[in-house]
Amino acid sequence: MKLSKLYISFFLFFTVHVLKAQEISLDPVTVTSSLIEKRASESGRNIAVIKGDYFQNLPVHSIDDLLRYVPGVEMQARGPMGSQSDIVLRGGTYQQVLVILDGLRLNDPNTGHFSSYIPIAPSEIERIEVLKGASSAIYGSEAVGGVINVISKTFAAKIAAAQEESNNHKTAVTGSLSGGQYGFFGANAGAFIQRDKFAASIGGVSNNADGVQQRGTNGYFHNNTLSLSANYALSPEWNVALRSSFDHRDFSAQNFYTTSRADTADEQVKTFWNQIKFGYKKGKSAFSFDAGYKFVQDQYLFNSTSIRNNSKSKLWQGLLTWQQILTNSTTLVAGLNFQNKNIASNDRGNHSINQLAPFVTLSQRIGESFTISPSIRFDWRENIGTEAVPQVNISYKQEHWQLRGSAGKTIRDADFTERYNNYNKPIVSNGSSVGDPSLKAESSFSYEAGADWFLSDFKISGTFFQRRQDNLIDYTSTPYAQMPRKDNLSPNGIYGLAKNVASVNTTGAELDFQYAKTLTNSQKIWLTTGLTWLNSESSEATPSFYISSHARFLGNFSVLYQISNFSISVNGIYKNRAKREATAIEATISRAYFVLNAKAEYSILPKTLSAFVQADNLGDTKYSDLLGSKMPGRWLMGGLKYNFTR
Repeated sequence: MKLSKLYISFFLFFTVHVLKAQEISLDPVTVTSSLIEKRASESGRNIAVIKGDYFQNLPVHSIDDLLRYVPGVEMQARGPMGSQSDIVLRGGTYQQVLVILDGLRLNDPNTGHFSSYIPIAPSEIERIEVLKGASSAIYGSEAVGGVINVISKTFAAKIAAAQEESNNHKTAVTGSLSGGQYGFFGANAGAFIQRDKFAASIGGVSNNADGVQQRGTNGYFHNNTLSLSANYALSPEWNVALRSSFDHRDFSAQNFYTTSRADTADEQVKTFWNQIKFGYKKGKSAFSFDAGYKFVQDQYLFNSTSIRNNSKSKLWQGLLTWQQILTNSTTLVAGLNFQNKNIASNDRGNHSINQLAPFVTLSQRIGESFTISPSIRFDWRENIGTEAVPQVNISYKQEHWQLRGSAGKTIRDADFTERYNNYNKPIVSNGSSVGDPSLKAESSFSYEAGADWFLSDFKISGTFFQRRQDNLIDYTSTPYAQMPRKDNLSPNGIYGLAKNVASVNTTGAELDFQYAKTLTNSQKIWLTTGLTWLNSESSEATPSFYISSHARFLGNFSVLYQISNFSISVNGIYKNRAKREATAIEATISRAYFVLNAKAEYSILPKTLSAFVQADNLGDTKYSDLLGSKMPGRWLMGGLKYNFTR
């Protein structure tokens, strides 16, 4: 049986069984599509919402693990358990997805390879909203394939001012310890408290292992995140929220960025994140000011004889947002976003750029069923100029179904790695990637049309989309003779040159399924799955690296079943993509693979203490998402989990 048939059969098995049971909000309130709280069915967009609590129940270790199983999200993992993963939506590159934490941008000025390093502990996450498709009219650069919006429990808390009577008290403490093969040790803990006008949380996650044997090294990792936040009501109208986080990843990075046999790399990425939010709300008006500072130090060593790259990047940003409810059917949001990006690097040099962008979006409901939301952003970028970025979303909803559509422009600027990678090195090894300072900004036009059908507690969503891109930035295999700059290159070398691809057209379709139900007082079931078909056509005779790496067919799912004190959860991924080989390092990208993770848990003390066993890659599949970065085979582990809520 082919892998594709196996995946579809596996999916149908679960679907048929859960359809017999019929209760969850399949139309949740979201803010990602337009910064306005509205039902997902009024947004005109395909939005997946994952509650943070599922992190504790599914067989995942890190946030990028969790995202791997969100319908339509392709995580191209280089290493396990938070080491590094590229986020891909709708066949774009890893640079074309914007990641947001409590309203502020996380994408690093250095490289999009760090986008999955989200500086928040899993215990602090209220929900993750994944918006698929063009979103630059609201969010600007990088929001091409979509937006990953992480919303924390503290910033989302409904706090009450002192003079208001309330009994909104909550205390929650969670923790888990786990161990397993290859010297694995993991810990995940957090606490959240709320007392009327005050809410606070603290959390941490740590994943460590000696790792599996690689060529001349081990695939070790030590990945740690610590975060804390607070939200306080200053008055009935004003509140202030703060967050501070520290994230440190230390891991083997063999062939993460090169196809050289001499590559035995290791890398350490250290992130400091701080943000503050002042919010005002009275009557039909709301105002907020968000400010954030991100510092990242990246240290990369190609091998023991090379010089370690040391890059320090900073991102300063401010966001002013004003929301006004004009009528019961009309809401207006206007804002201004400022960013300062800079880098100091012994490899890439010292550079800085400023960006400023005003934007406005309108949400207009016409009658009881039709909603239209036009938006426009004017993005000014230093040394590039100003560009208008418009978009419109529409939706038409009846009781059990809806129709939706969206069309808009997207943009993306080259980051510092794409412009300056390997520019300051004395000599650049064969097979390495090299930047180009003359890169133009990307521009594209995207449109989509979709429909959703609600059947009691079961929802089916189908979407067709297309994106036409000009000047797309990607890496292309280029011999020394064709390199625009040869100062520190080997005459016999072949390099991955960052360049503007004249045009790339991506066409695709998504089919998403969601289901959840409390069957009895002791039985619950939850299912989410997605199928995505993609085709990208490039004007380049030689396919560029990251565009050719995305899945042509992607299927991913998560299932959680609980009965009394026992639960079992399963995650699965099936990918079909272009086959590739690198003979120098004996690496292969197979045409297809299917990976299954499973977790079984038993409550020793109901709702308080439980024990679990887990198997990652249960079928021991040999696979890689990116050429040369081999993922581990079957990995067995187990542990204890504690939970207290009052």
